[in-house]
Amino acid sequence: MISAVHGGERERGRARYTLVGTEHGRAWGVCAEVEGLFGDPRRGTYELFDWVPQTEVRGWVGGRVWLVPGDKALGPWLLEDAASPGERPGTDSLVLTGLDDYEGPPEGHRGPVRVHDGRRWLGSCGEVARVLPAKRPAPPLVLRGLAPDGQLLAALRKGTRQALDLQQAALEIRDDQGETLTDLLLWAAVSAWRPSSRGTALIDLELDGELFTPIPEYARPLWERWFAGPPQAPGAWAGFDTRHRGAWLDVVRERGCRRTHHARSAGHAYALNGRHITDVPGLYLALGEAVNGPGGYFGGCLDALVDCLRGTFGHIAPATLLWRDAVTARAHLRQVLTPDGRYHDLFTETLNVLEEGGMHVTLA
Repeated sequence: MISAVHGGERERGRARYTLVGTEHGRAWGVCAEVEGLFGDPRRGTYELFDWVPQTEVRGWVGGRVWLVPGDKALGPWLLEDAASPGERPGTDSLVLTGLDDYEGPPEGHRGPVRVHDGRRWLGSCGEVARVLPAKRPAPPLVLRGLAPDGQLLAALRKGTRQALDLQQAALEIRDDQGETLTDLLLWAAVSAWRPSSRGTALIDLELDGELFTPIPEYARPLWERWFAGPPQAPGAWAGFDTRHRGAWLDVVRERGCRRTHHARSAGHAYALNGRHITDVPGLYLALGEAVNGPGGYFGGCLDALVDCLRGTFGHIAPATLLWRDAVTARAHLRQVLTPDGRYHDLFTETLNVLEEGGMHVTLA
């Protein structure tokens, strides 16, 4: 742990979170508990008028839902983790919410739009409008029992608005074995601080929650499992639905891109258990475990798979891969939709990418 931070070795050894200034790389402090890490991220809300369904749309809709305009000059718009309460009673409109980074349809767009979830068309509408929800204050992000460094303490004691604006920072998150899982960017504006009940010389530091995007609440149980360390056996994700598999893949990707992977010698033989590849996240989770063991990462999309095959994620060409129960992936991935709504065979494309990357695949 970083020596500039006050506190004994025992406290620092238990620290799960480190607040780091991104400009200078200095650790402002470390702590074992963060309140407000999980919550409901701000979601965009859209109303789709003249909705013509092709299937029922209600509840969780999909991890990546695309709105494809009829005007071919415009690209598709993405809603991540999309959900819907269904059609408005007494109307012919549908409400969709999702994480969109405010990159929805152009202001004043009035043309027709088709909607799909990457697997099937959900329906179409004559017009899309963004709904501005009521303003709700975001809960603060509180670092409890923080062991602050001297520079942070000086800024807190000074107490001016400029001193309390720590500017852009990253919240580095480690598991209980000390391995980095991810780092979350935020703008660290201090809104309050006080001595902590968790120990002498420790503080509870409160940051402006408006400047932070929390991890979705539904993913909390998955993160709690990862905090204890990586899974010891493959397939820990196999019983999850697609939404939770996607959240598991997010953790795998974040962790995997921060690890040093030890390359195996050329000619290595891998085995892939394809029994649970019933969706896109399952494909990449199974591939990651085949190459890098339980909780391993080896791509989260075709482009990332290409990068992994170049030798920086444990694979050295040539190699072989025995893909067991390949019929399952073939049945579920042969017809998926591109963002702009064209069907393609993801199963065959994956095989081609693997072969071109020097991994000879045998289907079983």
